[in-house]
Amino acid sequence: MNKLELQAEVVLIEPLRYTPAGIPLLSVGLRHVSEQIEAGMKRKVECEVNAVVLGDLALKGLKLGAHIRATGFLAKRSLKSTQLVMHINHIENI
Repeated sequence: MNKLELQAEVVLIEPLRYTPAGIPLLSVGLRHVSEQIEAGMKRKVECEVNAVVLGDLALKGLKLGAHIRATGFLAKRSLKSTQLVMHINHIENI
């Protein structure tokens, strides 16, 4: 299974662009900060994740600084890349 859910702040929104098939595509940067339990101990976790939003969801007016819960999956940035990108298919403002 490949499913990712992340609560994060939107810290980067690139200009809207379109795929060759005419599908809206929005690239965003997400910053996550939380405390997690690992090996029975609390650990502060911070990370930034590159993500893309496609289709009608890309046109919903995502705002810089918004706190969201994003659900989606991970995929390689391109065929020749090993860098992972989150593909968001559901966004909830929190």
